Amino acid sequence: MHFKKYIIAGLLVWLPLAITVWILLWLVGLFDAVFAAFLSGLGTLLSTESENSLQFLREVHGLGVVLVFAVLILTGAFVSNVVGRWWMRQWDKLINLIPIVKSIYTSVKKVSNTLFSSNGNAFRKTVLIEYPHSGSWTIAFQTGAPSGEVASLLGEGMICVYVPTTPNPTSGFFLMVHQNDVKALSLSVDQALTYVLSMGAVAPDEVVNAKEIEKISPLGK
Repeated sequence: MHFKKYIIAGLLVWLPLAITVWILLWLVGLFDAVFAAFLSGLGTLLSTESENSLQFLREVHGLGVVLVFAVLILTGAFVSNVVGRWWMRQWDKLINLIPIVKSIYTSVKKVSNTLFSSNGNAFRKTVLIEYPHSGSWTIAFQTGAPSGEVASLLGEGMICVYVPTTPNPTSGFFLMVHQNDVKALSLSVDQALTYVLSMGAVAPDEVVNAKEIEKISPLGK
């Protein structure tokens, strides 16, 4: 009986660490593979001696991660000044001239700007909604408010929410619900994601008093 208890206790200690290390190694391997593919393509354009030098870089484990972060930092620094923003506008104009690529690029850029912008409201608030039927509640993330034709058809007081699935929160459902049917939570996004990922087994760090739950308004207005 004690052996079973000790085994479970040992798993609780090592399993999170093992999964974390596995995910990190997978990411390093992914970046290294992308970097190796880039070097292979570059090697075909260079001489044999240069290709041998690139082979040495290909064998450096983890170099792909360093280079990816370096490229991101340099790109961010470049587009943060006037010259960089001008070049980005020219790049956007060029992309918009390509029919199919234009639609994909524009859509992805709008979503990424909404999610990662420090001024954006997406994934800034956690809420409770009745889903998938009345009397059944789930955690969701406010992503904005309807606009354009959708807003005119639905009327005022509607908000957009994203309902993540368990245990994979990268898939989920996009819903538009009325603000009076939504309850705001004081949980942070990280706390709510932990609660969803654990399927309710890991309680949030903070216990929310029921009196503190209030109706939410679109975009915090």
